[in-house]
Amino acid sequence: MEAIAFGLIGGGWRAEFFLRIAKALPERFAVKAVLVRDRGKADKLQEQWGVKTYTSFGEFAVACRNGCSFAVVSVKRLANPEFIERLAEAGIPALVETPPADGVEGLLRLWERVGPAAKVQIAEQYAFQPMHAARIRLARSGRLGEVSQAQVSAAHDYHGISLIRRLLGIGFENAVIRAQTFTSPIVKSPDRSGPPLSEELTESQQIIATLDFGNKLGVLDFTGDQYFSWIRDKRILVRGERGEIVNDEVSWLPSFDRPLYDRLRRIDTGHGGNLEGFHLQGIMGCGEWLYENPHAPARLSDDEIAVAETLARMGDYVRGGPSFYSLAEGCQDHYLALEMQRAAADGVPIVTETQPWAKALSRGNG
Repeated sequence: MEAIAFGLIGGGWRAEFFLRIAKALPERFAVKAVLVRDRGKADKLQEQWGVKTYTSFGEFAVACRNGCSFAVVSVKRLANPEFIERLAEAGIPALVETPPADGVEGLLRLWERVGPAAKVQIAEQYAFQPMHAARIRLARSGRLGEVSQAQVSAAHDYHGISLIRRLLGIGFENAVIRAQTFTSPIVKSPDRSGPPLSEELTESQQIIATLDFGNKLGVLDFTGDQYFSWIRDKRILVRGERGEIVNDEVSWLPSFDRPLYDRLRRIDTGHGGNLEGFHLQGIMGCGEWLYENPHAPARLSDDEIAVAETLARMGDYVRGGPSFYSLAEGCQDHYLALEMQRAAADGVPIVTETQPWAKALSRGNG
């Protein structure tokens, strides 16, 4: 199959994920045009990655129409709506980094201007990270019975909420949200620039929230340190009537008097005498492959594998395939995250309301 060609708007830390993936998988993906507004940065990116760069949106749009299936928007959230709208006007499908707009007003304005008609998907990658994907598949398999609770301490705001919705099987249902924040001391962790250079005591900001959907409960517990910290691990709990997942451990009742126990096992090649090269093969558990890496044998991190999956699914989507994470879903997860932050700030429960993107989908327009 011919490589999926796409354009890229942005040249920051997150945009480089897409460049690395295309370099690691040249037979699958090709970056044909990159738009950055700063000429110096454009020249640097062109030299470093061997891609054609533009500082004019008009020239970038022409290049995309002539050789790309879609454009990736990887810019700051305040700039997202502008590029989503301009790409829609130019007839170019867009794969957009999260969140699609800044506040609730921004989400409503974007939906009013673009709505369900434009070819837009959101590059929400967390559900496609291998271990999360395996947990979601297991939660939906029926092995745990009806899933009623998901506790996620693995990602912030809209990312964490996207996992909660997928694990619970929640669509656009409203919720009662309660939240609080907590500050505690922690020795400074690594960050995007690398490990700390000296010991420094800093503050860790934590949010704990419950999202009560009536018969299903989501719990988000996260501190920003968890993305890079060596001492703050990630945690996942999924509970159903017949079993549960606790991180990598699974327990369930195939019959009321016969419990079974297993674990999600990560299978990598390249260990010991294995000569297949080093890459993730998949996740095994409960007697089956719950996840198989579609981007093997490229040496990618789990997050890069997940981002590559959004690119692959976007390529399928623009050819007439299914939506995999719509603009409506991206708006909903960010809306819930904003209401969660408001509940924490005000110290009172927040009852969410059905938003225009959910109403449009209920009418069959999404």
